[in-house]
Amino acid sequence: MAWLVLVVSGLLEAGWALSLKESHGFTRVWPTISFAVLLVASMGGLAFALRTLPVGTAYAVWVGIGAVTTAVLAMTFLGESVSVLKVVSILLIIGGVVGLNLAGGGH
Repeated sequence: MAWLVLVVSGLLEAGWALSLKESHGFTRVWPTISFAVLLVASMGGLAFALRTLPVGTAYAVWVGIGAVTTAVLAMTFLGESVSVLKVVSILLIIGGVVGLNLAGGGH
């Protein structure tokens, strides 16, 4: 259960990052509210997962999921540039998250 919550929390991290961008420095109400709600939910999920998962592994996985999802969504929907180096770097992050899980970060 902790891993599922951690993955969802990582996805919520991408949501709050994108909401932060759309808030234009907290000058737009709905994106600012979205940012706050998603931030609290994401942190709450991370806190829940940390009750049973090792902090180093859990935090790295949470950040990795958030970073990859944010980057892919920004390139897909916000017009950020796509390059071979960016794609390879995203794949390296994914490889690192998988490697942490294979290294036995479950307990």
